[in-house]
Amino acid sequence: MKATGIVRRIDDLGRVVIPKEIRRTMRIREGDPLEIYTDREGEVIFKKYSPIGEMADFAADYCESLHKSGKLAAFICDRDQFVAVAGLPKKEFLERKIPEALERGMLTRDGYRYQRGEDGIELVPGYYLCALCPVYSEGDLRGAVGCATARPTEPSETEAELCKTAAHFLSKQISG
Repeated sequence: MKATGIVRRIDDLGRVVIPKEIRRTMRIREGDPLEIYTDREGEVIFKKYSPIGEMADFAADYCESLHKSGKLAAFICDRDQFVAVAGLPKKEFLERKIPEALERGMLTRDGYRYQRGEDGIELVPGYYLCALCPVYSEGDLRGAVGCATARPTEPSETEAELCKTAAHFLSKQISG
């Protein structure tokens, strides 16, 4: 654990303000859920909670199914990092922060589909976003399902529909 040198007091309602600089660095947004941990030494640790991250094994299996049945290189991410991939190099993707352009694509409820003539969104060096469908649960953006290619390529109707179906299914799993 790394000390920041910042000290905050708890107010009369038990609240602690997390400084803006730390929120920005850690990509903590208003309304983001935080999980609270404690240890025997009296430390209190706040960790960003990711419903999709909690289902990482399930997400990996789902990605593998998308890859095998749809013949597409698929990924599932939460709002911060890639959680599962299939048909893509795991070392390049897993637990890597998502690019800001991908996050912007998730914020549009319609998602994203590459169209010829665009520059394309590079996910990691050498891999481009083909299609993306956001995963919403209880009105909140939780992550996305997408497919990638080695160069900017328009997705087929099937690829786009598979991403959409997977995103809808994941949102139902999160909502429980």
